[in-house]
Amino acid sequence: METTKIRGLSSGVNQRGVRDFNERLLLTLLQRNGPTAGVDLAKLTNLSPQTVSIILREMEAEGLIARGTPIKGKVGKPSVPMRLADGGLLSFGCKIGRRSTVLLLADFRGTVRHQLQLSYKYPMPEPIFAFVQRGMESILEQCSAAEQQRICGVGVAVPFELWKWNELVGAPAEQFSSWKEVDFRGELAKFTSLPVDVVNDATAGCQAEHIYGRGKEFSDYAYFFVGAFIGGGIVLNHSVYQGHQGNAGSLGSLRSFGPQGESRQLIDTASIYLLEQRFVENGLNPLDLWEQPQDWSRFARFVEPWIGQTAQELAKASLSACAVIDFEAILIDGAFPEAVKHALVERTRRYLVNQDMRGLIAPRIEAGIVGGNARAIGAATNPFFGGYFMNSNIRLQNVASEPAPKSHPSKIRAW
Repeated sequence: METTKIRGLSSGVNQRGVRDFNERLLLTLLQRNGPTAGVDLAKLTNLSPQTVSIILREMEAEGLIARGTPIKGKVGKPSVPMRLADGGLLSFGCKIGRRSTVLLLADFRGTVRHQLQLSYKYPMPEPIFAFVQRGMESILEQCSAAEQQRICGVGVAVPFELWKWNELVGAPAEQFSSWKEVDFRGELAKFTSLPVDVVNDATAGCQAEHIYGRGKEFSDYAYFFVGAFIGGGIVLNHSVYQGHQGNAGSLGSLRSFGPQGESRQLIDTASIYLLEQRFVENGLNPLDLWEQPQDWSRFARFVEPWIGQTAQELAKASLSACAVIDFEAILIDGAFPEAVKHALVERTRRYLVNQDMRGLIAPRIEAGIVGGNARAIGAATNPFFGGYFMNSNIRLQNVASEPAPKSHPSKIRAW
């Protein structure tokens, strides 16, 4: 592999690095609440309108925010809501999965600007990092100089301890164990000087749903992403919780049982690879499940039983999660067509009613809306929160003061 560097630029939005505390607060409120007038931002933050106005003008000059349509009809001059600017910040997101790797460039509004995909029977480091390098170079060639200056980092979403899943992905154990020695930041540093963040893949999906999907509707919920292998994440007090070692919400490892009562994990009973196995047993190509755009309607005689089994497992797993945390909702998304997702959610609701719920409060079962790209989009959010937004564990009411304190690593942490 050539070692041409994809460099992080020293000018543009990258130059200032981690934002001032109050700037991060205002950006976070605009991201969370949508277009908001300066006077309303002042009320939310307890900053003076003059201070808010100065900060907003500075961020508008930098291209981070833009003016919305003036709101008329109230006393006085029309108020002008401010919003996050299209393309104000950009980041690479990379999802390394058991069946494919996705590389995309997204902005901090959640819009995907460019996307590439590499499919394979099972993942191996060398071809994947070669693909990421070529992909980043290709995407950068399609970006203007101004857009390149707004790229603030690379987020990588990867399964926890990937090397332990060789049997389920059908990979030779000796070759697959090479993942154990992989330093993701080090590998990417061979061809880019952009800062790199690494996150669990299912947690990244949870981040995407929390930021750009239905996460704003709930303060505490569990999130299941049904991919080749099922995984998940959890949100507590409006914040994605990663845990001490970044592996919180490892819902794929929840206990389940096999046909003979043997101990198994949810990953063994509610994953798409089980549907792949049915395809192989019946002489079909399992890669057909991953063709884009996805359409599983012609595979109904295999998909319907899989939905039924997966829904039963998700109903039981949902209650297991609620036995630990009193979640108000369970969000379900995955790498499948929309029709399959909604059928799975509806079936899970029905099965939940028949579960033993003594001592438990049934959660709402809802569909996520970000979809199959959630893990790559979620990976791209990490650089944004590392330098420009605030961890939402910090209360957004009554946290700002004047003069504005600088951000401190022990108080403001990236998701």
